[in-house]
Amino acid sequence: MNKTAEMLDESIFWKIVDQSLKNNTGQSGQLSFLIKEIENLSPQEMIGFRLRTDHLLYHTYTSQMWCAASLMNGGCTDDGFEYFRNWIISRGKDVYFNAKKNPDSLISEYIEGRDFYDFEEFWYVALSAFENTTGKNLYDYIADNFKTNEPNYPSFEITWDSAKPETMKAICPQLFDKISK
Repeated sequence: MNKTAEMLDESIFWKIVDQSLKNNTGQSGQLSFLIKEIENLSPQEMIGFRLRTDHLLYHTYTSQMWCAASLMNGGCTDDGFEYFRNWIISRGKDVYFNAKKNPDSLISEYIEGRDFYDFEEFWYVALSAFENTTGKNLYDYIADNFKTNEPNYPSFEITWDSAKPETMKAICPQLFDKISK
């Protein structure tokens, strides 16, 4: 098998994610479902699932999204921001694209009393499926010319400051009002 930079077809990716939400309650059930579904793909498609995930993460690496993450999680580290964005992807196509356009739309996913909004394990579903079916490490098959992954994230300036709540409210007014009450 050769290295690849080819992402899984976006419609197939979202179909798998959206089915994982319909057929399961909770992250552990969703995780099991995702791994089993991805194991049904070819090894090339499994790599493509991971590459599509990385591509989607790349395109939500923004100051505004980090503001939403910080509000929803009561603060947010670099790693926490990765896991938050994985959670957004795991919530399905509509949630992802709405949040990408306006992170304040995540108010629709806010649950009173929930402490954290993250899903670190989502990032690894394709890796697990690939290893389960091939016995190999998926990372060994990602081509060097794949550029929408973590080492290539764009630089941006944080446009909000948690010490100045009004700057966070300007970006995510609904989340701010709901969480800061």
